[in-house]
Amino acid sequence: MSQQTRQVRDLLTSLNSSIEDEFARIGIVLAAGHGKRIRSETSKMLHEIWGRPTVLRVAHAVQKGLESPNQVMVVGIKGIDVAQATGSQFGRLFAYQENPVLGLPAGTGDAVRVGLQAFAESDTDRDIYIFLGDMGLLTEKVVAQFRTSFEETSCDMMVLTGLYSGPSEANYYGRILRVPASDHTDTPSGHDRDKVIEIKEYKDILDLDPANPYQAIYNGRTYHFTRQELLDTREINTGVFAFKERALRTYIQQITTDNVQNELMLTDLVQIFNQHQLVVRAAIAESEEEILAFNVKSVWHQMQTIARTWAYEALKDTITIADEQDFFIADTVIEQILKMDKDRGPLDIVIGKGVHIGPQVQLNRRVQIGDRTHLSGHIVLGEEVQIGVGVELSAYPGQTLVLSDEVEILSRNILKGNLQIGAQSRIESAVIMTATRPQSAT
Repeated sequence: MSQQTRQVRDLLTSLNSSIEDEFARIGIVLAAGHGKRIRSETSKMLHEIWGRPTVLRVAHAVQKGLESPNQVMVVGIKGIDVAQATGSQFGRLFAYQENPVLGLPAGTGDAVRVGLQAFAESDTDRDIYIFLGDMGLLTEKVVAQFRTSFEETSCDMMVLTGLYSGPSEANYYGRILRVPASDHTDTPSGHDRDKVIEIKEYKDILDLDPANPYQAIYNGRTYHFTRQELLDTREINTGVFAFKERALRTYIQQITTDNVQNELMLTDLVQIFNQHQLVVRAAIAESEEEILAFNVKSVWHQMQTIARTWAYEALKDTITIADEQDFFIADTVIEQILKMDKDRGPLDIVIGKGVHIGPQVQLNRRVQIGDRTHLSGHIVLGEEVQIGVGVELSAYPGQTLVLSDEVEILSRNILKGNLQIGAQSRIESAVIMTATRPQSAT
């Protein structure tokens, strides 16, 4: 075992919790890829979507949507960074996918195999859900809908799919091949219709002969698809799957690298399950945005824009935001605002252009925050606080900065640390105030 492997495994052991037997659902989050195409020294999994690392957003959505704390985080390249950022939590285990680090054949199939090795098989045939760590817009609603579809449908495997709305030549996702209405002899497919035959990867489709139809066999019958028909297929693989545990553990050993990518692809399990008369179904996600994943900066920026739009849509009729395209309000603060509006009535909060409000900030009624002001750390604002343009308010972990009722902070001020500004105080422009111990100013 290399020193690097030992270091990673020691850290993961220190962070590990345990799988809780009373919960019959386990989520496996694949967070081992560094993401070469993202062109960054920072792991793709730690690129932030609306202020939080994408892998943390996925982890949170999975636990909430599955209504289970049981979760396995599979890390690899930059594994220490990802594990430290994710952190220890009740029901969470970590697993180390070493093959990508060593340059050996890897892929999603190998990652899931590693994830399964992190916990013992149970006498109960639990449900195992697989998610990609770069799906930073994934919501608990989507996870819950997928969970419900799997639990209410008689099948051994289910694929979460999406409908691609762009041009086929820009669609690089794996295509979902469903059983059509009839086979190659025009015999009706009967009860097999719409079951999933296989997932055909884009690169594998390009490798097909355009002059000859692709033959897919399902339940002993042959179905024909032209190369162009496959390219034009809009239903795509999202990389999210659900399995019955025993079947997954049994057949994941049969995955090979016999594909253009030379990787162990989890998608190959569709054909393997079908060959063993197990049932594979698909559920289509309602929203194309919530199933986005990213490999390049342009898609990452697109996801950031979508997240900002969601935030604005949630708040636009509750508070005033000067510029819907230039602001940041953390998710926890958005939740706080909506709850405060429900509990206490109209808020009359005004947020200027370019304002940044971090996750530990507590707003209040009739607060006004000027353009380009930045609030981070545990900051508590009283009612009718007015903050000018270009102000910086911050507190390090363990510190609290309090602005009492009707405090006025004029432009270009910097206030840091354990400070308490008394009610109706006024801080003139260009003032710098810092404190490491609790201090009061009136």
